[in-house]
Amino acid sequence: MRPQLPKRSMERPAALVEVQEVVPENLNLAVQGQGNVMPKHTTSLVTQVSGQVIEIAPNFNNGGFFKEGEVLLRIDPSDYEVALQNAAANLAQAQATLAEESARARVAKEEWESLELGEIPSLGLREPQVASAVAGVKSAEAAYAKAKRDLERTEVRAPFDGLLQNKNVDLGQYVNLGSQVGQLLGTKVAEIRVPLSDRDLAYLNLPDFSQNDAFPQVQLSSNVAGQTYHWQGHLVRSEGILDNNSRVIYGVVEVDDPYNRQGQTHPQVLRFGRFVQLDIEGKFVENVVRIPRFALTIDGNVWVVDDERRLQRRSVSILRQEENDLVISDGLQRGDKVVLTQLSNALPSMKVRLPGDPLPQQMEGSGAAESSEDETEVVVSSDTDDAGE
Repeated sequence: MRPQLPKRSMERPAALVEVQEVVPENLNLAVQGQGNVMPKHTTSLVTQVSGQVIEIAPNFNNGGFFKEGEVLLRIDPSDYEVALQNAAANLAQAQATLAEESARARVAKEEWESLELGEIPSLGLREPQVASAVAGVKSAEAAYAKAKRDLERTEVRAPFDGLLQNKNVDLGQYVNLGSQVGQLLGTKVAEIRVPLSDRDLAYLNLPDFSQNDAFPQVQLSSNVAGQTYHWQGHLVRSEGILDNNSRVIYGVVEVDDPYNRQGQTHPQVLRFGRFVQLDIEGKFVENVVRIPRFALTIDGNVWVVDDERRLQRRSVSILRQEENDLVISDGLQRGDKVVLTQLSNALPSMKVRLPGDPLPQQMEGSGAAESSEDETEVVVSSDTDDAGE
């Protein structure tokens, strides 16, 4: 005769999932890379004459900057000044000899014509003597030009704007012909060699050798003294061959005025030897969707939620896999809700809830629980032990 406790039916709520609404967009595919900053032009400065170094520039030190044509050091010019004077004297003497022989040739021609002896032979006109004098003048002129060049070469000048990397001579040192006095790094343009795989090349408009403008833009970044700085450059060319070891092709990125020698070109000086990260502008694509990588299932599909809050499996075409995202070119439509939550037992048409959806109300009654959905579960509870009755 003990009264029966009321039975309760409780509908288990559907799984709560997080979704991302599909919004197609147009974007430039970017390719990431890294590399070291190096000068575009590097040259070893060598002497073209020998002698004692009698003067050096105040900034002729490691790290010193020079403008194109600026004197780095001077070699004792005394011997070369004497050689130039000697060459000038020899040239003047040769010119005088030529003038004398030319005058004699004119006199001989006039005398021969006055005698009316017929055709004048070459010896009669002193043509060999004149030709020898002309050759003597040319030789003297060449010797004078060489002596003048040697005197000019006693001043070692910078062939381009740059900074001195190595200083190999000092004041008072004697240098021979061909002695290396230092190494100069050009500061007008910096280069970064970035390795590009075949997959990277599929997303890039790689410039060819005939292209002069419209180069892909490149953003460089690096941490300097605890702060991240950015620089702008351009992908101007590739090296044209595959590396035998890594089987990649190297692209070349150029950055103008890395040391800000022509003004405040960059927010921070980009020093040679710095390791930088590169973000290279790639091809332009339209109507693509970017979703997180974890939204892709093991079988290569994605789950979407329809208007009835049920799961539907979608097959998608992946245009590109990035570090954290996937770029989808086909399979998703605007407004689709892509499931981001990892579901261990997801099935097609399974009921789910979205954030903001109301929970199903708990119903009580004395009769059996009614279930209208596949996911409904009846839970019966009692404070009495049926086995004790």
